[in-house]
Amino acid sequence: MASTDSFGARGTIQAGGGEHEIFRLSAVEGAERLPFSLKVLLENLLRTEDGTNVTAEHVRALANWDPAAEPDTEIQFTPARVVMQDFTGVPCVVDLATMREAVTELGGDPAKVNPLAPAELVIDHSVIIDVFGRPDAFERNVDFEYQRNKERYQFLRWGQGAFDEFKVVPPGTGIVHQVNIEHLARVVMTRNGQAYPDTLVGTDSHTTMVNGLGVLGWGVGGIEAEAAMLGQPVSMLIPRVVGFKLTGEIPAGATATDVVLTITEMLRRHGVVGKFVEFYGEGVGAVPLANRATIGNMSPEFGSTAAIFPIDDETVRYLKLTGRSAEQIELVETYAKEQGLWHDPSREYAYSETLELDLSTVVPSIAGPKRPQDRIALSESKEAFREALVDYAGAPDQRDPDDAAGTPSAVDEAGEESFPASDPSSPSSGNGDGAPHTAVSAASGATGRTSKPTRVALADGASFEIDHGAVVIASITSCTNTSNPSVMLGAALLAKNAVDKGLAVKPWVKTSMAPGSKVVTDYYEKAGLWPYLEKLGYHLVGYGCTTCIGNSGPLAEEISAAVNEADLAVVSVLSGNRNFEGRINPDVKMNYLASPPLVIAYALAGTMDFDFENQPLGQDTSGNDVFLRDLWPSAKDVQSTIDTAISQEMFTKDYADVFAGDERWRSLPTPEGNTFDWDPESTYVRKPPYFEGMAPEPSPVKDIAGARVLALLGDSVTTDHISPAGSIKEDTPAGQYLREHGVEKKDFNSYGSRRGNHEVMIRGTFANIRLRNQLLDGVSGGYTRDFTQEGGPQAFIYDAAENYAAQGTPLVVLGGKEYGSGSSRDWAAKGTALLGVTAVIVESYERIHRSNLIGMGVLPLQFPQGESAASLGLDGTETFDVSGVTALNDGSTPRTVHVTATKENGEKVEFDATVRIDTPGEADYYRNGGIMQYVLRGMLRN
Repeated sequence: MASTDSFGARGTIQAGGGEHEIFRLSAVEGAERLPFSLKVLLENLLRTEDGTNVTAEHVRALANWDPAAEPDTEIQFTPARVVMQDFTGVPCVVDLATMREAVTELGGDPAKVNPLAPAELVIDHSVIIDVFGRPDAFERNVDFEYQRNKERYQFLRWGQGAFDEFKVVPPGTGIVHQVNIEHLARVVMTRNGQAYPDTLVGTDSHTTMVNGLGVLGWGVGGIEAEAAMLGQPVSMLIPRVVGFKLTGEIPAGATATDVVLTITEMLRRHGVVGKFVEFYGEGVGAVPLANRATIGNMSPEFGSTAAIFPIDDETVRYLKLTGRSAEQIELVETYAKEQGLWHDPSREYAYSETLELDLSTVVPSIAGPKRPQDRIALSESKEAFREALVDYAGAPDQRDPDDAAGTPSAVDEAGEESFPASDPSSPSSGNGDGAPHTAVSAASGATGRTSKPTRVALADGASFEIDHGAVVIASITSCTNTSNPSVMLGAALLAKNAVDKGLAVKPWVKTSMAPGSKVVTDYYEKAGLWPYLEKLGYHLVGYGCTTCIGNSGPLAEEISAAVNEADLAVVSVLSGNRNFEGRINPDVKMNYLASPPLVIAYALAGTMDFDFENQPLGQDTSGNDVFLRDLWPSAKDVQSTIDTAISQEMFTKDYADVFAGDERWRSLPTPEGNTFDWDPESTYVRKPPYFEGMAPEPSPVKDIAGARVLALLGDSVTTDHISPAGSIKEDTPAGQYLREHGVEKKDFNSYGSRRGNHEVMIRGTFANIRLRNQLLDGVSGGYTRDFTQEGGPQAFIYDAAENYAAQGTPLVVLGGKEYGSGSSRDWAAKGTALLGVTAVIVESYERIHRSNLIGMGVLPLQFPQGESAASLGLDGTETFDVSGVTALNDGSTPRTVHVTATKENGEKVEFDATVRIDTPGEADYYRNGGIMQYVLRGMLRN
């Protein structure tokens, strides 16, 4: 849709071999003082101004932004593109496939149903480290991955061929965020004759990694991603922007990982949730792009929506290195300078708040044992470990049982899941790196009652003792650090030095190397460093998200048994971004984040109970003590290796045919045609019922009559409480469904892997074991009272919802403050709608979940100011009537509707509930029964 261009901003530029239409920011008074990130948003509004959802008033509100004000102005942001990982992306493609069938049934052309914004999905969340420490680890892990995920992969291959503007990066290629910065990101987009800033949303919280490249984007839930794919805007508040000034240079011995852990600690302490963070100042130009990406990646860990660096010479240098075309690079530079988006280090822009870090003050650090913001100076790590051990050693497991089963922390965003460590039916592999089979010990210093030396004898003859603090996983993994050559080559050079000194990794350590792209493999090979990594057990295990999301795979059976029998507080050390309790491995209580070189250092030490300054890692071949300082590569050595080992040709070669895949991918039997041939026996991918019985025109909106309460909930119920996540238990409705469909318990897999099957996901909605439904006394989990039965007995929420549906009874959910806070998970809204919930009435909402409910056709209502279910005397046994909803049929949105709750004795409680449909676009979605129905009808009309 063409912009109404109230400000006369439309113009043209010549760049990149052609003329492009642009919307000049200079046409709007006040634009020049805005921070970089808000200028990007301002251009977005100028270009998409339609007079309804995006108005001149919205443009002025952003141009006149008050840095000191609390956010209260909602705007509609239209991302230029969408990126997805496979777990959260599959449901989006399922919905598109279902839309095609609905169009066919309504007499339209299914081939016309396509993403309206470019959408790219990278399969990176499915590889599990079953095999490690041996040359064939990569091939075997990929084989297991295909065995587990064949149905999902066939479906995605069909989508890759069937949809325009949808591309799939196959398994074994890389991690979505690294592939994004190295290849997918445009920085400046060109489309339909226009040039404009590259912006995006992604179905993974660490989408913010691309902020390091000057691209504004962040993680969202699946419904927002689907909306963006279908050309619909994402609602957001004009945010506060925190300016973060960087000065100085990183000192010798410190790494980019240490910088990002320091920044994470600072920003968590400062408080940046819901805000943009923007880096500025003279020091920005000296920060390499890889370090910028490492910092941007950790935005979810310090809580900001985005953490962005502006476009400058370093951006252009990186684009050249990674093989972007000369025309694209010229366009980026010309456009950024024309629009005032080129970094001017001498300018001080308006910021809501500011912080400053002198990089020269950064010291080597780790973070843990359970939160990424809990930074510890390496020099204090032994003491800090011993203090933390008191909470873990010899005490009952402090993990919430649902966390142990893989449920994400509420800090998680954008639908990113934490999954069971492995399919228990898979074989595991011992560390075949030739570690000497001698009796050694990980009990180096644990004393008193917190020491519990435990003997382990492996089947291959190795014998050793482990104790509290034993490092049983030391993994170089995750998008955060594997994209950064300085830390990856630093780790390899440290490995070389260790091997040259005759050191070896302790035999109880599960080692793994999971780079974020094949470029890492290329530069390791060119530098001649792979043999040294492999000598220490760091063989390639896969290209993808592994340990960081809980795909660490099983420990050796003997080690696992010893850990659990002795209740040992053992440790993982990983170069990742998440270390929440229960996330990394079910056997591991304490988890620490560290730079790749320190991961190897801890693998050599074998224990967290270690002082690198004063304790030797071992002895060299002459019997001399070897300390970490003896192995640490100099900054000069790292840089010279970078300069000689990394070339533009590596990027152009590895990404030349990135969507084609290997022989496994190309040989997958794949359905063809404009519509998908659904397998009625599939338990992974099924056609959802969103469009069943849908007419070309929406039916009039109806009032709600005779509704029953499915759940009466308290304050701060998060989407993690509502949305299915983690492992599937056999005695639940989801487990019963899988058993009825012939799936063995060992093959249940996780809710995350089955997100494309609505039957599984509905049964897991509101089923979190921490959920407290106040319809029941003292009961936690997915239960309610079923008032279709005499006396309203306790029942599974899913079973009760089925009984209500059979009676034609609509449902409502009652809740307290901050309903739907936490992560913006798509199935929190989808599952709610598919259970038959027509309205949710709460005291207040988290903004995105409220919007998602509307996107699924559920009416979000709020109790009158100061009132609640309790203050109104509601206990959930009432029947509810909601009148006044029909006013929406007139094209307007009522501010309130009238609610009448009738108790079993006939007594009535009446109140006016606020309607939380906040924009004209949301009203259109609701009138159509949801966002997908709205878009589908628009496609039919066009």
